[in-house]
Amino acid sequence: MRTLLVVDDDPDVLEVLSLSLGFRDGWVVETVTGGAEAVSRCLAGGIDAVLLDVEMPGLDGRRTLRALREAGRLDALPVVFITAAPDLGPDLRELGALAVLAKPFDPLRIADELADVLDWAA
Repeated sequence: MRTLLVVDDDPDVLEVLSLSLGFRDGWVVETVTGGAEAVSRCLAGGIDAVLLDVEMPGLDGRRTLRALREAGRLDALPVVFITAAPDLGPDLRELGALAVLAKPFDPLRIADELADVLDWAA
């Protein structure tokens, strides 16, 4: 089993992502609504990858990624951004993101796209 942490401040997006990704065999999907929660959850252990929204109040996606990288033992944790501004891709990858997926997303394809990026076989 692989545990994916999905971070987004929009509860509707979290619900759709949780349902779309939760049907994938071998995946456990956890959700949080903010960056500070994401860092705390990752520090607790057991997270294999993070799908992270860029624009959030408080600790936004960029600052969340920096906090994860500064936490030391989380510096290799795969982080994939999801954003309505995919033109930010190069900047976000420069920060250490594995990839950047676009919003809006296709709920029927998002799990396959993420599996490809993470190299998580079906």
